[in-house]
Amino acid sequence: MNLQEFLSQPWPWYVAGPLITITMATLLLIGRRFGVSSTFKTACAIGGAGSRCDFFQFDWRRETWNFVFLFGTILGGVIAAIWLRDPNGIALNPQTVADLAQLGIPEAGSSYLPERIFSWSALASPEGLIMLLGGGFLVGFGARWADGCTSGHAISGLSNLQWPSLLAVIGFFAGGLLTTHVLLPLILG
Repeated sequence: MNLQEFLSQPWPWYVAGPLITITMATLLLIGRRFGVSSTFKTACAIGGAGSRCDFFQFDWRRETWNFVFLFGTILGGVIAAIWLRDPNGIALNPQTVADLAQLGIPEAGSSYLPERIFSWSALASPEGLIMLLGGGFLVGFGARWADGCTSGHAISGLSNLQWPSLLAVIGFFAGGLLTTHVLLPLILG
């Protein structure tokens, strides 16, 4: 197996798990918090939001390391999409493919970004606007209300044994199930 084949396969738990553990232990030792919403909070503070809202009044210079994380996330996504993509599509459960086809997403499983959801024409449709604006509002509101995003609570909060993070993760999963089984069929159906 060459390097590209190795990198294009999902990493087994015994590789990914220890890497996450090492990352979290390092952040814990140096006193940093992990999460994408922290980066957005820092960007707002840099932009001057602290003059209008107390929530953004903090020493944002200590949190600029989050931008390295955000840049790495974007860069990793670009590298994976361009050079490490499996030309055979994704291995989805056949029932999931059938369910998505019923919702008008026939290319599910054969494409990482189905055109029905991820295209400019889909974005300009009423369904696309509902998902983009409604979803963006709900994610932003939820991250602020829960005092963190899914990555912050599920990885950082749970690894620190924080009870509020467990409650937040349960809420994230419940919201995801509700969206998948109730809202998405209403929007796309």
